[in-house]
Amino acid sequence: MHTTNPLQQYFRQPAIYIRLPSQGKFYPPGALNASVTGEYPVYPMTAIDEITYRTPDAMFNGQATVNVIQSCVPDIRDAWQLPAMDMDAVLVAIRIASYGHEMEFSTQCPKCQAESERVLDLRTVMDSLKAADYSSSIKYGDIEIFMRPMTYKNLTDNSRMQYENQRLIQMLPDADAQESDKMSAMGAALLKITEVTVKALAQGIAMVKTPSAMVTELEYIEEMLNNCDRKLFNQIRDHLIELKSSSEMKPLHITCDECNNEYEQALTLDMSSFFVPAS
Repeated sequence: MHTTNPLQQYFRQPAIYIRLPSQGKFYPPGALNASVTGEYPVYPMTAIDEITYRTPDAMFNGQATVNVIQSCVPDIRDAWQLPAMDMDAVLVAIRIASYGHEMEFSTQCPKCQAESERVLDLRTVMDSLKAADYSSSIKYGDIEIFMRPMTYKNLTDNSRMQYENQRLIQMLPDADAQESDKMSAMGAALLKITEVTVKALAQGIAMVKTPSAMVTELEYIEEMLNNCDRKLFNQIRDHLIELKSSSEMKPLHITCDECNNEYEQALTLDMSSFFVPAS
C-alpha cells in the first residue's frame, strides 16, 4: 500500500505560467496535455536537471534538453515533438522559473572592443516571441504547398548531420593530394550538404495539394524537392526561412558605454551557458 509522502509539501511548485506561441497546435496526440485555459505551469529545475545540462553526450544528442523540458513543464509529455516556434519560449520560461527574470551577460563592442556586463529582463524576451503564420501556403502552377513548424527532433537530427558534414569538410584532402582525389571528396561533401538541406525543407512541408491528390508522405516530398525546378525550390526555401525567422528571438540592441556605438548581439540559448546563473 502506497502512503502519501509527509515531505510532499516541500516539493517544488510552479514558479510561473506561460502561454505557448503555438497555442498548443502542431503537437501530435499524446505529446501535450492540452490546457483548458491555454496556460502551462513551469517548475524550477531540480538538482538532477542541472546535472543533466552538464552531461556532454546528453547535450549533443538533445536528450538533456528533452529531459529538462519534460521535468519543468510536465504538461509537455514528449518534448521531441515540441514545435520549433515554442522552443525559445519554453527554455526562457524554465530559465526564469529557475533563476529569476534577470540574466547577466557579457558583451563586446565591435568598434572599440570595450567589454561590459549587462542585465537582460527575460520577461521582455518572452513578450517579444510570436508565432509564425503557418496558415499561409505557396501556390505554384496547379499545386499548393502547406507548411508546418519543424519539431525539436527535426532540429536535433539536422544539427547532428550538419556537424558530421563539417567534420567531413575538415577531412578533405590537403594541398598535396591528387587533384582528382580533392575533387571527388569535395563532390561527396557538397552532396551531403544538399541532402541535409532537402531533408530539412521536406520536414517543413505538411502537405502538397495537387489537382488529384493530397501528398503528405515525406519520401515523396523529398523526391519532389530533388527533382523540381530551381524557382520552386528557392520559393519553398525562402518561405520556410521567413517563417522560421519570424518566430525566433530577435538580437539585442546595445549602445556601447565607451564610444556610443550601436550594435546588435544575438541572444543564444546555448545550454552550456544559458542555464548557469552568474556567480
